[in-house]
Amino acid sequence: MPNRTELLWRALTRARHLFLIAGPCVIESEGLCLRVASTLARTCKQLGISYVFKASYDKANRTSARSFRGPGLEQGLEILDRVRAQAGVPILTDVHTAAQAEAAAKVVDVLQIPAFLCRQTDLIIAAVRTGKILNLKKGQFLSPREMGQVVRKATGAGARRVLVTERGTTFGYHNLVADMRSIPILRRIGFPVVFDATHSVQLPGGGGDKSGGQREFAPALARSAVAAGADGLFVETHPDPDRALSDGPNMIPLADMPKLLKCLLKIKAASRCG
Repeated sequence: MPNRTELLWRALTRARHLFLIAGPCVIESEGLCLRVASTLARTCKQLGISYVFKASYDKANRTSARSFRGPGLEQGLEILDRVRAQAGVPILTDVHTAAQAEAAAKVVDVLQIPAFLCRQTDLIIAAVRTGKILNLKKGQFLSPREMGQVVRKATGAGARRVLVTERGTTFGYHNLVADMRSIPILRRIGFPVVFDATHSVQLPGGGGDKSGGQREFAPALARSAVAAGADGLFVETHPDPDRALSDGPNMIPLADMPKLLKCLLKIKAASRCG
């Protein structure tokens, strides 16, 4: 009988199906996580979209050492475990060390390798050995073709369930560009491709001691990526992004998500003629 990981993988890889990875940037509180997870779970169920909740227990690469990082590994995983049980949703979180990968795998369903760490061989191998689904985020410093080497590190270690996420490429100072040619190039690697619509509109370091963002462009990039063939969408969302403790400027308001998802489903259906 298929285990939980295999069932989730089947749900994410259904033919002609759009899936969503979404949640707040960082765990601010258990209440916030439950609110976002429950709201999106209901919406996605109504729309027939497979949904994975995401949130970070530790934002280890904040611009300033004074910035809020999250509750930490132990408390954060406890919160994610309760969200998983109470909202009935699979969970994704990012890991930064081999030890974190082993600990997080006891709770979450998908382990994410952050973009800045996507070439860290030992981290990738440790995550693969947990047997969990692996989400490899493309470094801002890599071309889409170079991600083939990253994926080969994972498959060489035994990975069979891999997602590859495009999140924009460094373009001058404090800016990223999302090249939609990346979607079909990444798909040639042979695994589902996810587009990170909100980190792609981030302005790294654009706020001096914090990153800026242009959330108004995130829906347009999401629509473009689905039209270009993205299998899934990664979105950071919050009930009140202006008060979020991390990445607020590029997060989509939670109330706007149903309208966006309905639009994306229409684009996904229309793109099948390509």
